[in-house]
Amino acid sequence: MSKVTSKLQVTLPKALADQFQIRPGDEIDWLVAGDGIHVVPRRRLMKADPATRLRLFDAATDRQRGRQRRASRSAPKNGRGWTREELYGRGRPR
Repeated sequence: MSKVTSKLQVTLPKALADQFQIRPGDEIDWLVAGDGIHVVPRRRLMKADPATRLRLFDAATDRQRGRQRRASRSAPKNGRGWTREELYGRGRPR
């Protein structure tokens, strides 16, 4: 359990810091979640040479194109497969 100091500082337990690989100087985000607060470590940016970054970008672009092709094949040919009028007519007495 951690306590909040008079300067509104909180100590992160070592077990959690080790589990999430948080080191001194790392930044964390505080997110409001209903009646609680989530503490989320910011992910470190990958430090890679431009050729590696370009290769990873190209691979991600190819994956996205594949997802878009699969989505266009599975989509109904006539739009959604239903009309707005059909939605408004549901549940009404005939």
